Amino acid sequence: MEAGRERVVQGGDLRLRVVEDGVVGAVPVVLVHGFPDNSSVWESVARRLAGRFHVIRYDVRGSGGSEAPAGGNSGYLVERLVEDLVAVVGEVVGGPVHLVGHDWGSTQGWAAVAARPDLFLSFTSISGPDLGHVADWVRRNRSRPVKVFGVVRRSWYIAGFKVPVVPELVWRVPSVRRRLQAGRRELVNGLGLYRANVGRGRGRPVSVRVPVHQVELTEDPYVVRAHLEAAEPWVSELSRSALRAGHWAPRTHPDQVARHIEDAIDNR
Repeated sequence: MEAGRERVVQGGDLRLRVVEDGVVGAVPVVLVHGFPDNSSVWESVARRLAGRFHVIRYDVRGSGGSEAPAGGNSGYLVERLVEDLVAVVGEVVGGPVHLVGHDWGSTQGWAAVAARPDLFLSFTSISGPDLGHVADWVRRNRSRPVKVFGVVRRSWYIAGFKVPVVPELVWRVPSVRRRLQAGRRELVNGLGLYRANVGRGRGRPVSVRVPVHQVELTEDPYVVRAHLEAAEPWVSELSRSALRAGHWAPRTHPDQVARHIEDAIDNR
């Protein structure tokens, strides 16, 4: 079994660094990272899955070894992210895959499985709800303001990310980067995800026919049970399991995350 094979794939409008583990021809699993990570956040999980699967992970546009869009924030629209994911699947596998997403990797995963259900055998979502599902949940619960506030306050940082210049200055502080275990390139470019997609008419929920499994990280300070439950009216086949871990479980609990992914694929 050869590990860490690299290639470059032409995404929607730029080049993406892709890493493969496991055996080509085995059941394919695509791992998509979030903010402010790159594909290395999946390294330990990929190593554990590689004994059974053909594992594909890639640096999302603007991170790691992938190119950044030249069009400003519009280059980070979810539609562009989905184009990249579809390009990776088409180039590396050429057929349907099991999809796993964490954080923004999961958020874009929701859009991908809704738009191209033919390309995905299942979707495992970790700490990244669909923006439209959450907006719909807020509307459905507007008569319960205390409950809504308890969920919305978890996303306090988003307002700060949308302010021009200030976050970029914060990312210059070495201690901040060390605490987040992130590079400045990922931190700065990743702000485009929030500025392009949050609060700009992206509140329409999507229906999903692909089987979805949500891994609930019970110690996640940002994503709570209500974020996960927001998907329930919109997913025809939905299951859920719990893992006692914080937001960056792919890095801190790779054995358990890999086991949840395997179980989700085996039980579909």
